[in-house]
Amino acid sequence: MKKRWSTPGPYLRRVAIDPKRVPSDGGYAFKLPVIRKLLQKPLTFHPKVTFFVGENGSGKSTLLEGIAVACGLNPEGGSPNFNFATKESHSKLHWSLNVVKEPHRPGDKYFLRAESFYNVASQLDEMDAIPSDSPKLLKYYGDKSLHEQSHGESFFALFQNRFHGDGLYFMDEPEAALSPARQIAFLSLLHDFVSEGAQFIIATHSPIIMAYPDAEIQVFERTGLRKVAYTETEHYLVTRGFLANPARTFEDLFRTDEAKAEGEKDG
Repeated sequence: MKKRWSTPGPYLRRVAIDPKRVPSDGGYAFKLPVIRKLLQKPLTFHPKVTFFVGENGSGKSTLLEGIAVACGLNPEGGSPNFNFATKESHSKLHWSLNVVKEPHRPGDKYFLRAESFYNVASQLDEMDAIPSDSPKLLKYYGDKSLHEQSHGESFFALFQNRFHGDGLYFMDEPEAALSPARQIAFLSLLHDFVSEGAQFIIATHSPIIMAYPDAEIQVFERTGLRKVAYTETEHYLVTRGFLANPARTFEDLFRTDEAKAEGEKDG
């Protein structure tokens, strides 16, 4: 029988930007429409799963990172006891965020960042190599070095062994290393965790993962944030259209390329 956690979520209510804490040299983050929108209206989180979706460069990872850091997590990922930095490249956004939390605290916190998960795996190996009477950290990741597994296997080892029911979890593109079948399997794990009180904030491009029903989807646009239904997302519409008729998609795509080539010749 699975353990029932005594302290259920949610743990985050909303996030906004405090204008008084915006640095004069805020940099890239404060030029994003989504970030500027938070100066006017806070973002409220779904009690179970909130998805950040949108085009590359729209600010999904920037905002997710800022919230995770404001909640005490390492910019490159990991749990609160990870404090390594391979490169100080994160924005100053977290200094300006006003994160409104619930009175109770999560029993666990973790930030999965697909692009720097290799660094987290390396840090685990390095920390476990230090002589100590404490249990090895890899005990909580399946007792096997993440570097001795494929990228997808290491991701799934993290989900299966490290996450649990009273946690607050930030995930940036968890689908990056997962096959479609593993993405569906991840949804099953996700459902188990949220049913036991966990709360997730997930930035994703995957139309499979964002289909999770008990969630809220926030799309990042030029005008700011907008809550949308799953079937209204570009990810769903483009994927459905392509799978329904790949030949038609290629026909339209390649005809356009040929037309452009002809136009360049005529010019």
